[in-house]
Amino acid sequence: MSQLRPLLSRLGAQAVRLLATRDILERSWHSRSSGSPAAFPSSPGGGSSSYMEAMYLAWLANPQSVHKSWDSFFQKASQEAPRATPEGRPMPSSPTTNSKLVEDHLAVQSLIRAYQIRGHHVAQLDPLGILDADLDSFVPFDLITTMDKLAFYDLRETDLDKEFQLPTTTFIGGSESTLSLREIIRRLESTYCQHIGLEFMFINDVEQCQWIRQKFETPGVMQFSNEEKRTLLARLVRSMRFEDFLARKWSSEKRFGLEGCEVMIPALKTIIDKSSEMGIENIILGMPHRGRLNVLANVIRKDLEQIFCQFDPKLEAADEGSGDVKYHLGMYHERINRVTNRNITLSLVANPSHLEAVDPVVQGKTKAEQFYRGDAQGRKVMSILVHGDAAFAGQGVVYETFHLSDLPSYTTNGTVHVVVNNQIGFTTDPRMARSSPYPTDVARVVNAPIFHVNADDPEAVIYVCSVAAEWRNTFNKDVVVDLVCYRRRGHNEMDEPMFTQPLMYKQIHRQVPVLKKYADKLISEGTVTLQEFEEEIAKYDRICEEAYGRSKDKKILHIKHWLDSPWPGFFTVDGEPKSMTCPPTGVPEDVLTHIGTVASSVPLEDFKIHTGLSRILRSRAEMAQKQTVDWALAEYMAFGSLLKEGIHVRLSGQDVERGTFSHRHHVLHDQEVDRRTCVPMNHLWPKQAPYTVCNSSLSEYGVLGFELGYAMASPNALVLWEAQFGDFHNTAQCIIDQFISTGQAKWVRHNGIVLLLPHGMEGMGPEHSSARPERFLQMSNDDSDTYPVFTEDFEVSQLYDCNWIVVNCSTPASYFHVLRRQILLPFRKPLIIFTPKSLLRHPEAKSSFDQMVSGTSFQRVIPEDGVAVQAPGQVRRLIFCTGKVYYDLVKERSSQGLEGQVALTRLEQISPFPFDLIAQEAERFPSAELVWCQEEHKNMGYYDYISPRFMTILGRTRPIWYVGREPAAAPATGNRNAHLVSLRKFLDTAFDLRAFEGKMF
Repeated sequence: MSQLRPLLSRLGAQAVRLLATRDILERSWHSRSSGSPAAFPSSPGGGSSSYMEAMYLAWLANPQSVHKSWDSFFQKASQEAPRATPEGRPMPSSPTTNSKLVEDHLAVQSLIRAYQIRGHHVAQLDPLGILDADLDSFVPFDLITTMDKLAFYDLRETDLDKEFQLPTTTFIGGSESTLSLREIIRRLESTYCQHIGLEFMFINDVEQCQWIRQKFETPGVMQFSNEEKRTLLARLVRSMRFEDFLARKWSSEKRFGLEGCEVMIPALKTIIDKSSEMGIENIILGMPHRGRLNVLANVIRKDLEQIFCQFDPKLEAADEGSGDVKYHLGMYHERINRVTNRNITLSLVANPSHLEAVDPVVQGKTKAEQFYRGDAQGRKVMSILVHGDAAFAGQGVVYETFHLSDLPSYTTNGTVHVVVNNQIGFTTDPRMARSSPYPTDVARVVNAPIFHVNADDPEAVIYVCSVAAEWRNTFNKDVVVDLVCYRRRGHNEMDEPMFTQPLMYKQIHRQVPVLKKYADKLISEGTVTLQEFEEEIAKYDRICEEAYGRSKDKKILHIKHWLDSPWPGFFTVDGEPKSMTCPPTGVPEDVLTHIGTVASSVPLEDFKIHTGLSRILRSRAEMAQKQTVDWALAEYMAFGSLLKEGIHVRLSGQDVERGTFSHRHHVLHDQEVDRRTCVPMNHLWPKQAPYTVCNSSLSEYGVLGFELGYAMASPNALVLWEAQFGDFHNTAQCIIDQFISTGQAKWVRHNGIVLLLPHGMEGMGPEHSSARPERFLQMSNDDSDTYPVFTEDFEVSQLYDCNWIVVNCSTPASYFHVLRRQILLPFRKPLIIFTPKSLLRHPEAKSSFDQMVSGTSFQRVIPEDGVAVQAPGQVRRLIFCTGKVYYDLVKERSSQGLEGQVALTRLEQISPFPFDLIAQEAERFPSAELVWCQEEHKNMGYYDYISPRFMTILGRTRPIWYVGREPAAAPATGNRNAHLVSLRKFLDTAFDLRAFEGKMF
């Protein structure tokens, strides 16, 4: 030690820090991308040199006790230490010789690490050569030029030809353990500073970092056979000539072409090929509109004539619905992958112009496909998401979706993200569109590696995509491929980009297309001939022309050809369409009793539950014995009975396991064993379907999109999303507007998603009072001015014609039935349920088994059944209402003794409007004033929806008077006393039988 101590003491502080940092990082002692001196372990003396001495002493005692990088370093230092004289004294040498030797080795290792961490900043990523992909022209001073690098690391030009030991954290040597400094720099620049920029050193897993290094640093890895090059060329031909064909035939049509990033087609096909090779059988894709038609044609392999049909303005779709523009539509296709000769199922999910809105939808659909296949590890099913650069950086749903990627109930075991980095967003320069260096920086939050690549280098793109697919299927984690490209035309084909980006587009107009560049390269190296290249072009042009001719013969365009989620066998029985009927939704009494017993017990032995929960379970048991249910038990029985029938139930949202209002308790927690839980619902029947209940991340947009995608995969599942409070759906409005309300009309896509939205004016302030029912009703498509014909199957056919169902149940039995009806209907519609808060424990909000047993069904309207029906001609007022306010009205009517003069009728289903039953109620009380009473303000709630429909029923011969709160900007007051005053006011009006005398309607 006395011989090495002077050497150690002469080591520069910077070199010591670098060495210590390297060791710490390699051991993953700290999950930081870089260390700082404050983070270094040290001896009691506090010095890093002492730490190094300690490492050296440990190495002397046992070389295996230290990390192999220390072992390599000390071996090298020992071999090159000064020799000793026979007397044991060191031979005379320069006092700085050994210090310089160690410093040089440390400097080389630091240099290697600098390239690995920051090399992407100097990579040649922009095909146009005018922008820096990281929005910064500054070059890290330790990577500027060879001489600058040498000076920064205190190396000299004479060191360039010296041999240096390579650390274990690099693979640039291949089978060699030493290289000259000149060759080290050349290989590092070849790997990190050409057309590929790698961001991965922030990943806190050494094995994963080593895997990436090996894939890119190993000499000769990016080699392609002539056959692979020819395949790549053929795919580029198809990608580019498809866009050229559309431009020639429909020059004045928008198509959002792929020009400038034609390499995306072979890129996606490479990901699919590699994934298929690794066992993937089903791939779900999501993407915005740019390049969608090309992907449909050349990746999904949709018939070209079907695509060309979409351009004919004279064709009308034969299927119901409004349809959507061609670059929003989806597709589902099973075919043979020609590279692997294996079956592959590809589906491209339909997406509106809301760009990244499709991201969570794709993830939910992928999760469902994995669930139904029993593919818990994602070995058979995976997703690919294509993004635009501006949207990827700017839209929050991208972040929400990434944060679902590793959650147990939401993970899809890795997604390959492909960013089409046009370096512009519509007309916005990227320097004005994001604050982060790259558009992809959001992916760093989940330790996803990011591979930037110049899209004008097809071979680099293909290699990166192959590695990305292998990464996903090896580590089951997300990965991002950033295709740095350009947009040859404007935002669409009719747009003029020179208005806002004149210099960029002058360069784009001079830019040689990637197909010509690559063809010239292959021709010059002899891989293909010019004649072969021209024949490949002519061959595909001929395919397009023939398809174009066939498209003219098509008389009818069927939107159903564009379905992204077909449900084979669901809509037919023995080849015939299902009848438009719905069986009764009740279940046998013994089933209800059994579910009540399990719901009030703990199926696992030695499982200690909270004492407060014990009281809740005892209360459930007492209700089951009395054959009554509250809201929570009714839900339990709806779910449990469906599970018995083989229907998978999935309930998702913030805090749904316990329930926001502590009423559900579907997951029991052992009070003495951490993370030991029990879900009694999964212990109901020996061969039941599985029940999934999962607390989500604090996200609405992302999670609701996820559950929508989950419900899309199969009709034989009840998928529910519950908002913590009803107004939380505000931040998921895009999913509601673009997918749920309009999905069937645009894409002929049925979906049975259920939204549970807690709603009610409880005097708790404007936040979390209203689920905004007026918004859902405004988007309902039933006609307020058309008096329907009441046929035998009116109820079901009305449901079939609507875009969604909106209900506000006033009894647990109604809630039970509407959940079961959602599955028993012969089709699927979204169901919006305004669920209660105070009614969860209201003593009057109970239902008996008699209202739920076999033969019973959901009541769209619950008519008056009290004293008033005994003499309907004497009833002076008929009040219609929905939801919680019914209990306020019942109580007030009783206190005023008006049971014989005022009748109360409840609308359990609001949309589609129950014209037939409302007409019956109005006729039953011919002399009564008709009143609509709601607790919401007049400009909110239901009045604007129900009023014109009442007028249609009544032929405008009788008024429907409004009783409720006055119009307001906020949905509720924040003052408890003001709430009670306004409640008192509208209740007084509701039962003032002279309130509307002399008023005009």
